[in-house]
Amino acid sequence: MSVCLIGAGLSGLATAHALKTAGIDFVCLEQAPDVGGIWRRPGAGERGPGYLSLHLNTTKGLTGYAGHPMPASYPVYPRHSQMAAYLREFAEWAGVLDHIELGTAVESVRREPDGSWTVVSVDAGGRRSSRGFAHVIVASGHNTEPSLPAPPAGSETFTGTALHAIDYRDGSDHAGRNVVVVGLGASAVDIAVDVSRYAARTYLSVRRGLHVLPKQLFGMPLDEVAEAPWWTSMSLEEQRRLIEQSLLVARGRLSDYGLPEPDHRVFSSAVTISDEILSRIRHGGVTPKPAIDFVDGGRVAFTDGTSVPADTIVYCTGYHMSFPFLPPGCPIGPRGSVELYKRVVAADHPGLYFVGLVRPHGSITRLVEAQARWITRIVTGTAVLPEPEVMRKEIAAYLGGIAGQYGQAESASIQVNVAPYLQELDAA
Repeated sequence: MSVCLIGAGLSGLATAHALKTAGIDFVCLEQAPDVGGIWRRPGAGERGPGYLSLHLNTTKGLTGYAGHPMPASYPVYPRHSQMAAYLREFAEWAGVLDHIELGTAVESVRREPDGSWTVVSVDAGGRRSSRGFAHVIVASGHNTEPSLPAPPAGSETFTGTALHAIDYRDGSDHAGRNVVVVGLGASAVDIAVDVSRYAARTYLSVRRGLHVLPKQLFGMPLDEVAEAPWWTSMSLEEQRRLIEQSLLVARGRLSDYGLPEPDHRVFSSAVTISDEILSRIRHGGVTPKPAIDFVDGGRVAFTDGTSVPADTIVYCTGYHMSFPFLPPGCPIGPRGSVELYKRVVAADHPGLYFVGLVRPHGSITRLVEAQARWITRIVTGTAVLPEPEVMRKEIAAYLGGIAGQYGQAESASIQVNVAPYLQELDAA
C-alpha cells in the first residue's frame, strides 16, 4: 500500500480526504474507537485533553472544511459534541471511513534499507500486524503527554486531590470544594471558569502573565481579523501596537484584575483567548493568586505570603510533544524544537510527513488542508522536494526567525502566521 496515515482527528480527516480525492491507496490507523480526536473524548469519557465545557475558540466558518461547511444551525463557536458530530459526518461525506481502522494503535514506525517504511500496529482485539508502506503521514496531534511542574514543597502532605488538566472532566465533579487551578493558558482559564460555577471557592494561580484576548475585537472574531487584508498588510509592530492599544481601551490592564502583567509584547508568546475569565474574576467567582510556594496538609500557600484551604489542585500546565512510535530525534530535535521542512517534511527521513504540527493565531483547518494537498502532490510526484541539505537550511532559518519573535520555547517552533504560511504551501 502506498500511504499509512496515523490519526483520524481534524488533521487526519483532512489528509484522508485529500488522499482519497487524488486516488491514492492508503490506510488510516486510529487508536480510538471512533473518529474525531479530542473533540469526541469528553463525551465518550476517554482520557484526553478535553472537558465537557470545551468549545471552539475559532469560528465555525473558518474551522469547517473547505467545500463542506458546518451546519447553519451551529453557533459561531460550537461545543465539543457538535464538533465531534461534524467530524464524523465529514468522514462519511468524504467517503474515507472504509480506509480507517479504528481501535488500532501504532507501536512503531521504522524505515527499511530499501527506503520503505514498516508500521507495526495492534488492533482492538490485540492482534499485531506489520505492514510496509512507501510513505507515512503522522496526524496524531501533539497534546499527548501531560507536562507537570516540579511539585511544590510539602506536596506529599496534601490531603486533597491533585490532577492534571488531562484528567479534568466537569466542574460538577468539584461541587462545594475549594479548588486551585494552576496556569493561564487556554485550558486553565476554561477550567477555572467552569469549576467556579460549582466550587465553594476557585483560585487561579498564575506564575507568568500572558496576554488575554477576547474572542472578538473590532466587532469581528479574532480568526477573521487574522486573515483580513487590512490586518495582513500591516507590519508586526503595527499589529502589536493596534492590539495592545485596543486591549487597553476595552478591558484595561490585567493588573486591574489581580493578574500579573505579561513580561513580553503581544504575539511574542502564545495568547490566551477567553471571553469569560476576566468577567468571572470581576464577579468574584475566580480569585487570582501568584505561584504556589508550598503545600501544607489541606492548605496551599502562595509566593505573596497568603494561603487558602484547598481540596483540589488542577495543574493546567500544558503538554509535551511525544511520538514514541517514531525514530529517535524525529520530529523533535536535540534542542527540543520541532525540525520539519515547511513544518511538514522530515528532511532526514524521506517519506515521512506531519500534518497539524503547527500553532496559528486562528483556525488550523485551512492550514492542515493545505499541508495535506502539498503532501498529496509529493506522493503523486507532481511536487518535488529539494535535497536534504537545502531543507535543513530552511529549517534552521525558520527556527532562527521564529525564536527571534517567540523565544526558544519548545512550543515556539510550531508557531506559524496564517496568511504567509498558506501562501508558502500553495507555492510549494
